[in-house]
Amino acid sequence: MIDRKKIYNPNSTESVSNRKVFGGDPTGIFELNNIKYQWAYNLWEVMLNNTWFPKEVDMTRDVIDYKNLTQNEKDAYDKTLSQLIFMDSLQTNNLIDNVNPYVTSPEINLILVRQSFEEALHSQSYAVMVDSISTNSEEIYELWRRDMMLKRKNDAIANVYETLSDNPTEHNFVKACFANQILEGIYFYSGFAYLYTLARSGKMLGSAEMIRFIQRDEVTHLVLFQNIINTLKRERPDLFTKELENEVYEMFKEAVQLEVDWGQYITQGQILGLTDEIVEQYIQYLADDRLTNVGMKPIYNVDNPIKWVDDFSKFNDQKTNFFEGTVANYSKGSLSFDDF
Repeated sequence: MIDRKKIYNPNSTESVSNRKVFGGDPTGIFELNNIKYQWAYNLWEVMLNNTWFPKEVDMTRDVIDYKNLTQNEKDAYDKTLSQLIFMDSLQTNNLIDNVNPYVTSPEINLILVRQSFEEALHSQSYAVMVDSISTNSEEIYELWRRDMMLKRKNDAIANVYETLSDNPTEHNFVKACFANQILEGIYFYSGFAYLYTLARSGKMLGSAEMIRFIQRDEVTHLVLFQNIINTLKRERPDLFTKELENEVYEMFKEAVQLEVDWGQYITQGQILGLTDEIVEQYIQYLADDRLTNVGMKPIYNVDNPIKWVDDFSKFNDQKTNFFEGTVANYSKGSLSFDDF
């Protein structure tokens, strides 16, 4: 079992070099002039440099575009928003209530709090999108209660996090880190791809711009948990047993199937550029990429079938595409990221 950290611990004599991702003995004071995990502080500065607000995005044209969407396109748009609303709501609470209480490194605490803020900001972004285009915003917010496919996916995601909440062991903490990697790096992306597909055809450009900002944040979130996992592999190799490896692969396989089912459900084979086969291969590609970034072997060995998505997921000042797995080119600053 692992204990929640104390909010204030004046009896601690823990040195900077003895800090741990979890299981440490921190004072509760953020001494940010002395840090152990430089990658965490670098990531904190990237997040600050990437600060944005939903009202920066002009949704005026989307109001007209939405009225001219086909019924299939409208249904997919509404279901996509409903799913994204759930995941960011869940993640806001999960990070603060379920993950951060066990993290004993101040510099990692810092970026988990920042991530939670960004997840809440994304919820506001979706609210702006819903209120801009919908004549009945409550219908989208209540969809998770009525759509059984959506409820099935939501329940599966929440159950993984509840494993740590119900049984806070070292093993389950590491599994929760992989679950966060899956949420940030796989579950969001069929929805993102759908909204970019609309933008590619000249529709809902404001929505796509909002998603660009959100996805830029998600890159940092993905790198955060990628770095936590890789740090734990160096510091606590005893945790990365064959049993854990098998469980992680099973988690990824289940997540891929869940996301493939969802992506095919919302597109219904009716969205130009997103066939059932493309949706499946894209999700498999994402899973392989996430696995290899934490030193695990890929499962599917497939290529990205919709590389054009890269063009819609980046801003004009970005030098490389999203899938290179680094946040350096998504910062408005000029930091060096050798630690990544």
